[in-house]
Amino acid sequence: MAYNLPAQHRALVLDTIETGFEVKELPTPQPGLGNAVIRIHAAGVLSYHREVYNGDRQYNFPKPIVGGVSAIGRIAALGPDATFLRNGQLVYVDCVIHGRDNPDDLFLTAIHEGLTEGSRKLIRDVWRDGNFAEYAKMPLENCIPLNEARLCGRLGYTIQNLMYMCYMLVPYGGMRDIKLEPGETIVVSPATGGFGGAGVQVAISMGARVIAMGRNETELARLKEHVLKGPQNASIETMRMTGDEMADAATLQAFGTIDAIVDFTPPQGSKSPHVRSAIRALRRGGRVSLMGWNENPMVPTVMGENISLKGKLMYERHDIIQFVKMLEAGLFPRGKDFVDTKAFQLEDWKAGLDAGAEHTGIGKHVIITP
Repeated sequence: MAYNLPAQHRALVLDTIETGFEVKELPTPQPGLGNAVIRIHAAGVLSYHREVYNGDRQYNFPKPIVGGVSAIGRIAALGPDATFLRNGQLVYVDCVIHGRDNPDDLFLTAIHEGLTEGSRKLIRDVWRDGNFAEYAKMPLENCIPLNEARLCGRLGYTIQNLMYMCYMLVPYGGMRDIKLEPGETIVVSPATGGFGGAGVQVAISMGARVIAMGRNETELARLKEHVLKGPQNASIETMRMTGDEMADAATLQAFGTIDAIVDFTPPQGSKSPHVRSAIRALRRGGRVSLMGWNENPMVPTVMGENISLKGKLMYERHDIIQFVKMLEAGLFPRGKDFVDTKAFQLEDWKAGLDAGAEHTGIGKHVIITP
């Protein structure tokens, strides 16, 4: 079957950590059974992307590789077994790839090879490249349809701003995993980074009351101001972490009943006691979603208070579908009240990765536009 695809396309290729990225002309990927080729319009940049690709994080992935994680684009060509997706359709291209015969073999596109021999085989031999490119080949199940008429027409989102999904989906997956309910109170910690800030916005849109923890008082104040520009019923409190476990627990307890916690401790804060402070403030039967790197969240009350601790990596496919329904229903803010996006072309990749590390927190995001 002939496809209307160019013979070549441009992509951001990392041959070695030492040489860094280079924009190269590559053969355009071709569709086959179980996959689609996407014309990429916006590819997300994470706050730690620079650390991944300069070697600071020492993540394992094969090289050479086209960088990038999740993206939004249009379907340019489909494999013959596609039954629902259509050419030209706007889709969210998810970065979490699972083995089809063993979903426990999973990896994050062009970031980490995963933890199993199966996941390493998939990234090495089948789904190596990411979405910092004009075209990308991805599994059909990773292409989530977006109602363009509703999102970009009636609700007024741009494709670039919709890419903020790649941050928001992570906390949404953690909150769904611990079954956060409307009206409950959840602690988001730390709330001043990319995932924590997005988590505050997501929890508010889910109808929860949020207590946002962080060390940066200026960013906490900006976070609260950003939230209060949104829904009139938003309930948000902020708390500066002091590092004193018992004092911070007492401060949290003063806010009243706390039902849940979602934590995004970065690697450099792995020894922070803030998770233990929050757990001490939980009600009996409270739930904790651990999505970061905290080394010691345990406190003696976990058993006595029937507290559940659950680790969560990213989210599931059904979480993405449900999140898109929330977005299409108009449950999130719009325009600058949603996100301030900075866009960079492939040639400006270095500035883009630098901006990704700095332009972060609630309502801030960076993208590459191939």
